[in-house]
Amino acid sequence: MFGLLKKHFSKSVKRVSEKVLEKEINENDIDSFFTEIEIELMQDNVAVDVIDYLKKRMKEELVEKQVGRRGAKDEIRTVFKNILMEIVEKEPVSIESVIASKKAQNEPACIIFLGFNGSGKTTTIAKVANILKNKGHNPVLAAADTFRAASIEQLEHHGKKLGLTVIKHEYGSDPAAVVFDAVKHAKTKGKDVVLVDTAGRMHNDKNLMDELSKIVRVNKPDLKILVIDSLTGNDVVLQALNYDKAVDGIDGMVLTKTEINEKGGSLLSATYATGKPILFLGTGQGYDDIIKFDAEKTVEELLN
Repeated sequence: MFGLLKKHFSKSVKRVSEKVLEKEINENDIDSFFTEIEIELMQDNVAVDVIDYLKKRMKEELVEKQVGRRGAKDEIRTVFKNILMEIVEKEPVSIESVIASKKAQNEPACIIFLGFNGSGKTTTIAKVANILKNKGHNPVLAAADTFRAASIEQLEHHGKKLGLTVIKHEYGSDPAAVVFDAVKHAKTKGKDVVLVDTAGRMHNDKNLMDELSKIVRVNKPDLKILVIDSLTGNDVVLQALNYDKAVDGIDGMVLTKTEINEKGGSLLSATYATGKPILFLGTGQGYDDIIKFDAEKTVEELLN
């Protein structure tokens, strides 16, 4: 996954480093580097704001640095990698720590998942539930998507396969009430975490976004996780920012469909826009097809 950028990066670094005629790198050298690579970055779904940040930081780190032609190639690569790490390496969010903290208060943790239709949200919930179950936790699933046809049945299918309880109401009912009842059920039955499925919605659909805001306002979830289709493209920034605003700040993100995505730009753009960490990468349809996000490994994969 994430193979497109690295196809162009090495060639660009080589071409630019050959242009470093003096003993130090100047602003023109950095501008030349971005002239070489900017189109590839945009094609890789890297947002313009991210490109501007990369350019600014590279000038701060490299201009007037004594390297010469022989050292320029390695120096440009190292600095570029370090700046990518600045973007994607955020303070991690530990779901298990949140569960433990709530358990100490004799309360179940409430974790809400949000995102577009088709982002893989419901499947991601099942994957996270499977991880937690295998670590000795007792998840309850809340079918708070009372809007989309067959959404409740889809979550029930996962619940049955994983041996987990699904709390549901009728279609068209208040999703905030579903979450409230799921948390109440979990507390009564001694379950330690509720994973909430919400209706997929466009970020510019005011009514549905207001509904999402109500779910959060009424239930005060401990974590709000945005599920993003990594194939989304340049719309990922607007999508992430609008969801972040609607729920008064997301806590983390999951990027799905990375196994079929050669472009890593959505990852960079989402983390830069929100300043929030990526928790997991979805790598397929199976319950085990999910990996914990590793910033250093991902950046290495982007470039090498």
